[in-house]
Amino acid sequence: MNAVIIAVFAMLILSLLRINVVFALVIGALIGGLTGGLDLATTVDTFTAGLGGNATVALSYALLGAFAVALTSSGLPDAMVSSVIKLVGRDGDTRRKALSKALIVFMILIMAIFSQNVIPVHIAFIPVLIPPLLKVLNELQVDRRLIATVLTFGLITPYMFLPVGFGAIFHEIMQTNMQESGLTVSLADIPSAMAIPAIGMVCGLLIAVFFTYRKKRQYETREMAGQQSGQAYTKKSITVAIVSILVSLSVQLYLSQKLGVEGMIFGALAGLSVLFIGGVLKRNEADSIMTSGMKMMAFIGFVMITASGFASVLKETGHVEKLVEDAANLIGGNQTIGAILMLIVGLLITMGIGSSFSTIPIITTIFVPLCLELGFSPMATIAIVGTAAALGDAGSPASDSTLGPTSGLAADGNHHHIWDTCVPTFVHYNIPLIIFGWIAAVLL
Repeated sequence: MNAVIIAVFAMLILSLLRINVVFALVIGALIGGLTGGLDLATTVDTFTAGLGGNATVALSYALLGAFAVALTSSGLPDAMVSSVIKLVGRDGDTRRKALSKALIVFMILIMAIFSQNVIPVHIAFIPVLIPPLLKVLNELQVDRRLIATVLTFGLITPYMFLPVGFGAIFHEIMQTNMQESGLTVSLADIPSAMAIPAIGMVCGLLIAVFFTYRKKRQYETREMAGQQSGQAYTKKSITVAIVSILVSLSVQLYLSQKLGVEGMIFGALAGLSVLFIGGVLKRNEADSIMTSGMKMMAFIGFVMITASGFASVLKETGHVEKLVEDAANLIGGNQTIGAILMLIVGLLITMGIGSSFSTIPIITTIFVPLCLELGFSPMATIAIVGTAAALGDAGSPASDSTLGPTSGLAADGNHHHIWDTCVPTFVHYNIPLIIFGWIAAVLL
């Protein structure tokens, strides 16, 4: 058996059994390394050496968590709840409540989409935007699994389909690696080829919104770490909070877009500084609030760090490339089987590595020559490679696209990473992606 398959399935089964994801990743890495022919010392050494891969993102999340908790000191969450109650009435006019729910879900969807292109901050907005909204979501009895699927849709579909922001990077990586593998494609063709798989994502979103999670769901009212119930707020505190969010986003954009460096850490620091200067964050409270925020995001940070070590072990075994080659040998000359197998291999690799962007260079080496040999058109080849890379980004316990939503929705401890984020996003997006990716391969 291939070490990648064994390691990924071991990690997923342990996670579904509610074993802590960090432990599941460590155990999966050990099983994968030993199965892949590495000795124990090499496996442990490779795992340890790979831990630093996501350290920057983990620290960024810790500081963004501190910023999110500090924002609650301004009374922003309570102000949001008061506004919703005024809008729908204390007893909850059914129609007005439904409209408020629809507006909030739509706002979150738009922000998630914009985070990939218009305001390309990726997942950095989630720990800041979502925790203050949790009280509002509880008031409206919104199923948080719906919000998780909405966020994941907004984090994945834009880079798959739109050639701007992170999508421009994804498309450029596809074009470059496909060209190196023997097929010259135009950047202009990629959005057209990825349109059908993107429709699959839209179908998954519509099913989640209008069928699976449309019913009300009650949550226990809990305060976030470091937050006090009934936080007082004033016009000044709310204004300072809004300014701090805008400053944080502006700093991130300037550093990432103008200077080409990672901006999440310094964006969070800038936002905290505004809260401190504006008097919202008191000097005698700053230390406890910062610590509480970092604790809130500690789980996400440790999963990201551990996932980096897990991916390093899988790559070191050499079985990632072997999985691609074995799939090629199984296909023979059958286009139908070929398309399905290539998509499933992409799913397994991305579920393990946790990054669709990192999956492309691995699969194109074999998939492009194989697609040409099987007689797939260039457009069909683009659809297969792009869909195979994106598959698994939704549903993977180690992916930014699932860890990001969990970081916000689990701020008060009412949301489970595996069962409330990973399983819903896996079902609603990976299954449609396989179906619509296959349809694209056949039709294009």
